[in-house]
Amino acid sequence: MPLSARKAGERAQGGRTTRESGEVVLKSAADLEAMREGGRILRRALEAVRELIRPGIDTLTLDRVAEDVVRSHGGRPSFLGLYGFPRSICASVNDVVVHGIPSPDVVLREGDIVGIDLGVEYGGLHVDGAETFIVGEVDKQVRELVLRTREALELAIAACQPGRRVRDISWAIQRYIEQVHGFSCVRALCGHGVGFAVHEAPQVPNVVGKEPGPELVPGMTLAIEPMVNMGSYEVYTDDDGWAVRTRDGKPSAHFEHTVAITEEGPEVLTR
Repeated sequence: MPLSARKAGERAQGGRTTRESGEVVLKSAADLEAMREGGRILRRALEAVRELIRPGIDTLTLDRVAEDVVRSHGGRPSFLGLYGFPRSICASVNDVVVHGIPSPDVVLREGDIVGIDLGVEYGGLHVDGAETFIVGEVDKQVRELVLRTREALELAIAACQPGRRVRDISWAIQRYIEQVHGFSCVRALCGHGVGFAVHEAPQVPNVVGKEPGPELVPGMTLAIEPMVNMGSYEVYTDDDGWAVRTRDGKPSAHFEHTVAITEEGPEVLTR
């Protein structure tokens, strides 16, 4: 679940840090093992959702299936009740960038794309992951948007080397998306630390800012999540107070992995 300026300063439930405290909490070997298991559960849930993606299915059904998988494997949906969010997954269709609330009234159609964002708590630690799924046959440019967003995440992960900076992650995403492919990175939302809380320090923007950000050191765990719009990067929050939509109504794609920084380089915990 992306870090939003709209919610900045609120306390993360069940965690030992606040998202805006600025404290980066390093994880022990035991912590990472719990997060690996949470990542395996998260991946099972996303794969179960993938199997159901088709025209005619509603997003509340996807939510219930994902929650059932998470709970049946000993996990807990991290997003359910977080800051008042009412469901276990975020299901964001077409121009919804993130935070779409699953509903029986939101039915997928041929040519849609839907971003499914899921958090899992296992052993007191959280992991966070997302994927954008294609529904049937889609426009060629929409398919490219989804592909390039996925590739940007992989480039960002490759930048997660100890001794580098958060800014290197941001640059990997922004350069590939905006300079190479001409899409736009959302500015109003960003990735974040994750572990004892869903949202921890540091923030991980998808564009380069004035500050280089913290150094990447072993034990850091980051939720890296390119959010990429086909048109303008500008977004707004819908009347429900949750769904973040593109200002121009064009589609948006979202991919996310939880990544641990290790001495040997990045380890993707939600692969």
